[in-house]
Amino acid sequence: MATTTLICGISGQDGAYLAKLLLSRGHRVVGSSRDAQLGRFSNLVQLGISDCVEFTSMTPNDFRSVVEVLTRFEPSEIYHLAGQSSVGLSFEQPVETMQSISVSTINFLEAIRSVNKKIRYYNACSSECFGENGTVAANESTPFRPCSPYAVAKAAAFWSVVNYREAYDLFACSGILFNHESPLRPERFVTRKIVRAACLIAAGSNERLKLGSLDVHRDWGWAPEYVDAMSRMLMQEVAQDYVIATGVTHSLKDFVSEAFLALGLDWQDHVTFDPSLMRPNELRMSRADPSRVRLSLGWHAETDMPTVVRAMVAADQEALR
Repeated sequence: MATTTLICGISGQDGAYLAKLLLSRGHRVVGSSRDAQLGRFSNLVQLGISDCVEFTSMTPNDFRSVVEVLTRFEPSEIYHLAGQSSVGLSFEQPVETMQSISVSTINFLEAIRSVNKKIRYYNACSSECFGENGTVAANESTPFRPCSPYAVAKAAAFWSVVNYREAYDLFACSGILFNHESPLRPERFVTRKIVRAACLIAAGSNERLKLGSLDVHRDWGWAPEYVDAMSRMLMQEVAQDYVIATGVTHSLKDFVSEAFLALGLDWQDHVTFDPSLMRPNELRMSRADPSRVRLSLGWHAETDMPTVVRAMVAADQEALR
């Protein structure tokens, strides 16, 4: 029988690419959203797989809702990718951020413990948990120093996974993912905002791209590769947490430059600094050491930041045409 996989957050970038990957391997994929009947699932439509997925409504921060879905579909594995995903928005909605990330994680873990302890569980953690580490490349042993409500919630979810793994012998693990992009990234994320604006300007728009600090540094990878790392984590014999990243850090200015360069433009002619876009507490430097996932799971990022940007530009140009 086909492996039944439940993806919570299937409508997002990672959920869509993960669904495509698992379907290609013969999995039965069940995708959840708060209201599946009203869900557009545009990313799944764009990837041409919307008719291959079973959909169900589920509210992750409602324990009974989670138990009902696990009982009905009997998944062998669960990928928990849902929750408030904007660092900036988390400063405005800290309570909702904590509930949608940390409370929902505990609900899944407790539901697995109650319904079927053999279910394998993947939790989406974030590099934001590391906070400001300067020039130190963060690995799985680096202490967390979260500097946003989003990062605090992700850190709480991470330690909940560790606790349930050790206390109840669950197969539960967290992928500590650094930034990863694709054409499916929503425009509220700065990377897609940059690419979209550059394409519009190249097409004749007179708008200017407004950004906060260009001096922030991130490790940017290609989302379709990162979901492969997630799936490898659930195929290992013993559950472990992994840092997933390219291991190469670039500034946001580099990202902006690449986007405009791909269109034959000089970014300095089209970008304006807007201090209102600065976050209350900005993480300036993010560096990763993904050596464990390379040595243990044989995974490494193959797509560098400039290639990621060019792929996003090409997709947006095609969409505009």
